[in-house]
Amino acid sequence: MKNHREVGREFEDAAAAYLESKGYVILERNYGDRKGEIDIIAKDGKELVFIEVKYRRNLEKGDPAEAVHFLKQRKIRDAARRYLYRHHLGEDIPCRFDVVAILGQEIRLIKDAF
Repeated sequence: MKNHREVGREFEDAAAAYLESKGYVILERNYGDRKGEIDIIAKDGKELVFIEVKYRRNLEKGDPAEAVHFLKQRKIRDAARRYLYRHHLGEDIPCRFDVVAILGQEIRLIKDAF
């Protein structure tokens, strides 16, 4: 039986492959520190995209996209600011936040989710 980390990695792999099939270029995976993590950082055209991946087996605990609530969004934004700072990228670089919601085997991309 797989633990949560193994399941997370499996679906992050699926999300990364899905994003690459849509033309995204994956730059980083599981970027972060003790304050927060970003599942995937990618380029989509000229935009830098910070992507959260959420998986649910079924709707029993709600839609996976609903798990990216306000506090989670704030942690991701803060981690994105640290990424920009550490990579000497100005906050004026075009960027956005996407969510990949995986429900069962269905993958849904929500661009500019928050």
